[in-house]
Amino acid sequence: MSSPSKRREMDLMKLMMSDYKVEMINDGMQEFYVEFNGPKESLYQGGVWKIRVALPDAYPYKSPSIGFVNKIYHPNVDEMCSVCLDVINQTWSPMFDLVNVFEVFLPQLLLYPNASDPLNGEAAALMMRDHTAYDQRVKEYCEKYAKPEDIGAKTEEKSSDEELSEDDYNSDDDQVAGKADP
Repeated sequence: MSSPSKRREMDLMKLMMSDYKVEMINDGMQEFYVEFNGPKESLYQGGVWKIRVALPDAYPYKSPSIGFVNKIYHPNVDEMCSVCLDVINQTWSPMFDLVNVFEVFLPQLLLYPNASDPLNGEAAALMMRDHTAYDQRVKEYCEKYAKPEDIGAKTEEKSSDEELSEDDYNSDDDQVAGKADP
């Protein structure tokens, strides 16, 4: 029905129109960053990560590669912040799209770490040996590496519904559009 490049375009547009912030890496549509918040009711709640996504030429028939840009402590994420591809590849199907990666795959990965198939052996061992210490380490990493400023985002972002202060619309234009009431 549609070529992989059309599908890539449609999925990327759908992701951009969702609640996720997407930042293109280059002129192509194959690499980009997505801002991802840790799932509610998880050790990662409150954390914010920049996720690098690379789409293979065969997307959607082949799963995207994803990796965390800022650090995360997790058995299935290595020290270079790459996500275990088996986690995605085992369940990937062309029926899934990019939004599924951020609404299903990543939240499931963070909610249900698999210590028996680790990329980060130290995290897996700690999780199995001392769950309390593991939980504490995850929280420390979130506090240290997963704040909005760690991904280059502004701490206080204004939505379009909020009022802007005068400073937000300072202009160098000499002309005033109208006169203010006294």
